[in-house]
Amino acid sequence: MKVKLDVGRYNPEADENNHFREEFELEVEDHFTVLDALMQIRDYEDPSLAMRCSCRASICGSCAMKVNGTSGLACNTKIIDVIRKDGSVKVDPAGNLPVVKDLVVDMQPFWNKMREIKPYIQVKGPEPEAEYIAPQQSMLDLVGAVGCIMCGACYSDCTVLEVDNNFLGPAALAKASRFIDDPRDEMDAERFAQLNQYTGVWDCTRCMACVEVCPKGVFPMDRIMSIRDKIMNAGMKNTNGARHAEGFASIIKNYGTLDETQLVIKTFGVFNPIVALSNIKSLFGLLPVAFRAFRKKKLPPIFHHKIVGVAFIKKIFKKLEA
Repeated sequence: MKVKLDVGRYNPEADENNHFREEFELEVEDHFTVLDALMQIRDYEDPSLAMRCSCRASICGSCAMKVNGTSGLACNTKIIDVIRKDGSVKVDPAGNLPVVKDLVVDMQPFWNKMREIKPYIQVKGPEPEAEYIAPQQSMLDLVGAVGCIMCGACYSDCTVLEVDNNFLGPAALAKASRFIDDPRDEMDAERFAQLNQYTGVWDCTRCMACVEVCPKGVFPMDRIMSIRDKIMNAGMKNTNGARHAEGFASIIKNYGTLDETQLVIKTFGVFNPIVALSNIKSLFGLLPVAFRAFRKKKLPPIFHHKIVGVAFIKKIFKKLEA
């Protein structure tokens, strides 16, 4: 099978045109992965091609990169599954991280954010004489989160990190949920306080990109949503994120459909002077959006109506709340 690898390259030593693309035409077997093809290029055509790889078995996570614009592990991505109609495969370094050379990125920002959530069990009481005992079911529930291999694919495709690199990112937050759910860890309140702030769980836009690209089925977004629920159940609701979540639910419960105008009011606490004052900058920041929506005749109606069958929706809410 013939394939043309379109590789995004970066030469830090070049004075000009240090970012460029290079195409390599190869003859490969049907079982070849993207990593196999890249290693063939490095071994036989261009030894200067830089990339990371180790286990070749989806365990180490070092070969994470973008293939046709989507992040994943090169070692478990078969050429035959991603080859385009023109016979090409586009390969680029992982996103949201500085490129060191070719397909190698600097993982330091990723590790820094992992360290911020203190990824280890913390206890307040005295250490036991033998070992910390945890219920079997509790440990089984952690299997999914423990499966993370720190490849950074979710970090690479996170749409929030594209616009705000202060966000902790899906991998770090999924790792935080692993310790929050561990019965041996006793720092939930401290973890909630950290993750309830800017850069934490409320910055996630629920785009599901992290879920789609995770090679180990960790479901980072689901774990972020779980932390949100736990934070709110702990009574920590004085944030725009928590007000947004509660407001969204209450509007759907009362009307059956979403009223965007009410949602903004509830989220920014417009009728609470103290909350509204703290959000004054954000509220003024929404004015250009409102003006554009008005100009395009897409401004939500001021008076919202209830849909037919809203009583049935209220029953659903009542049953769930019970």
